Parts: sequence; C-alpha cells; structure tokens
Amino acid sequence: MYCSPVADVITSHGVHHHQYADDTQLHLAMHTDNTAYSLSILAACTADIKLWFMQNGLQLNPDKSEALIMVTVNQLPTASSLSSVKVAGVDLPIAKDIKVLGVILGRRLTFDKHVSSVVRSCNCHAQAICHIRHLD
Repeated sequence: MYCSPVADVITSHGVHHHQYADDTQLHLAMHTDNTAYSLSILAACTADIKLWFMQNGLQLNPDKSEALIMVTVNQLPTASSLSSVKVAGVDLPIAKDIKVLGVILGRRLTFDKHVSSVVRSCNCHAQAICHIRHLD
C-alpha cells in the first residue's frame, strides 16, 4: 500500500504498469520508427519514480532491474541494435528473457524456455518420488 501512489507518477508519463508487493513492472509500447522517443519517455518516467522513492524514504535499486524488449519476427533486426535501456539513470542491458511471477518470458513470447524449465523441474521431482518410493 505504501508504494501504490507511485502509480500516479508512472501514469503521468503515459506508461502502463503492474505492481505486485514491492515489485513494479513498466510496460511501454514502441514502434520501430519512434524507439528513441519512447526510450526517452521511459528514462524520464524512471527518473521521476526514483525521485518519488527518495522523497518517501524508499530506494529504487536499478541493479535489481531488468529490461526486455518483446518483438515480432519482422522487428527483431531493429530491436537487436538496442543494447541497453536507461532506467533511473543507469544503463540496463537488454535481457533475452526474464522471469515474471515464475513465468519465463522471452523477447518473442514463445514460452520455449519456460516449458523447458517446467519439464526439467518435473523430471527432478519425479526422480525424487521414485527414490523415496524405493526406500519403503
């Protein structure tokens, strides 16, 4: 509840967001012809968020922040030229995938890495159950 007023700061920049506990995710739709402008909006928004946090006795830690650019196949060459995004005055490298509430999201939203991760986890648990069953 203490962080919820930061939503007003974010929406004043025209940026969409999602908050869960102390995590805040920013979402910004960009077109390939105005990428620089969109990234400047994101930089200004995160700078204002950092200021709001400081004024309210909180800290925004850009080192724990991640950036992901989701694209279509046609947009991939243009998006590949971007190597970082400025967030709260810090250049963040563009990640190939990120984990959001337990779901691994990739830049093309294929969920391949998430499915592989779930299968790997299930195999590990199945092996543990087999091991326990043989101990009886």
